[in-house]
Amino acid sequence: MTSSSDSSDSSDPTGTSDSTGTTPADPAAPAAPVKAAAKDPWDLPDVSGLVVGVLGGTGDQGRGLAYRFAKAGQRVVIGSRAADRAREAADGIGHGVEGADNAECARRSDIVIVAVPWDAHAKTLESLREELTGKLVVDCVNPLGFDKKGAYALKPEEGSAAEQAAALLPGSRVTAAFHHLSAVLLQDTSLAEIDTDVMVLGEERADVETVQALAGRIPGMRGVFAGRLRNAHQVESLVANLISVNRRYKAHAGLRVTDI
Repeated sequence: MTSSSDSSDSSDPTGTSDSTGTTPADPAAPAAPVKAAAKDPWDLPDVSGLVVGVLGGTGDQGRGLAYRFAKAGQRVVIGSRAADRAREAADGIGHGVEGADNAECARRSDIVIVAVPWDAHAKTLESLREELTGKLVVDCVNPLGFDKKGAYALKPEEGSAAEQAAALLPGSRVTAAFHHLSAVLLQDTSLAEIDTDVMVLGEERADVETVQALAGRIPGMRGVFAGRLRNAHQVESLVANLISVNRRYKAHAGLRVTDI
């Protein structure tokens, strides 16, 4: 008969198993890394204290954006080649909007929206490279051509207006947004909300989220991440389709992204 002192489990030669037969974890062993929870894509920064500049702020799109942001409580400076023209437009917008020449507008702003005509895009940005260094730039320019068949997309050598901006402004943080907004609706003071989504593109998540948050300052509007700048061409080009929609249906069409 084998005594109890001889009944140790031969499968555990070290004798470290507990009563269940399981070897306890080594307290000195490093803990397994805990996977961080996914960031909520709608957890966006507070941008209410940032100064928004609008290059081309005397045009329809620029004036409309300036009006909506200023009405939402944002400090806004609109720029033009002529400071007097910018100040006159700013006075017409009201809500504390200020006017300046393009260089001064860029210097005074934290976020600079580029809303100039396509044919002035490259020249304007080249002339403001120094003033835009370190700034968050939001390009909303749509390269389009027009003929008797209507609007059609142009493709810049760099791939898109936004990519051209990034090439011309190596010291700036370039994003793309606000392409599909109706200037008519933006300037309509009888409308309390603009019912649309804004597709936002960029290389750095923090920059994209700042622009998303800025879009969200306008009631009814929502900023949606839509990829990197290499995808900007099709976003810019879609405006040609929206122009066709508007002409056929006598509308001011925008976009809504579903299921998000």
